[in-house]
Order: sequence, then C-alpha cells, then structure tokens
Amino acid sequence: MSKAQPTSDRDGDAREGAEPRRAGAFDVRVVIAALIGFYGIVLIIMGLVADTAQARAKTGDVNANLWAGLGMAVVALAFVVWARLRPVIIEPPSDSTDS
Repeated sequence: MSKAQPTSDRDGDAREGAEPRRAGAFDVRVVIAALIGFYGIVLIIMGLVADTAQARAKTGDVNANLWAGLGMAVVALAFVVWARLRPVIIEPPSDSTDS
C-alpha cells in the first residue's frame, strides 16, 4: 500500500537543511532592470553632455535623451523594487523515492 505524504513538509526540510531560497540575481526582473538601467544611465549622460541645439530642434526643443533616460531609470528602479518585494522562491527538489 502507498503511504500518504503530508502536503507541507517544512519541518522535514528544515531538519535536512534544504530550505526554500530566493532566486536573487538569477531572477529575470533583476536582469531586465540591469539592462534598462544601464541604457537609461547612458541616455542620461548623453542628454547632459551631448545636448545640441540641432538635436533639440528635431524634437521640438525637448531633451529627448535626458527624458528617455530618466524614464528608463525609473522603470529599472520599479523592476528592482518589484523583485525585492515579491521574490521568486525556489523550492528544493523533493527527495521522494515513492512512485
């Protein structure tokens, strides 16, 4: 006969040292935040350093690089906050030999 296994085996996991852990840097939201944040910083620098009258005339007297970079930095910050507040929990593999 088969044995009924409890649905929550946290006490057994804690004794074995196999506790659930966070994904951390391998969470896709952190990778997306890093990429968007990097490009945002590049655009902010370009908006502050390479702002010419000719470029502003093309965009209707708006510093497009600066505003786009600031927007991207805010989105990257939102992704980081989201990843910190709602982390992905990785459950340890079950070591069940029953079929």
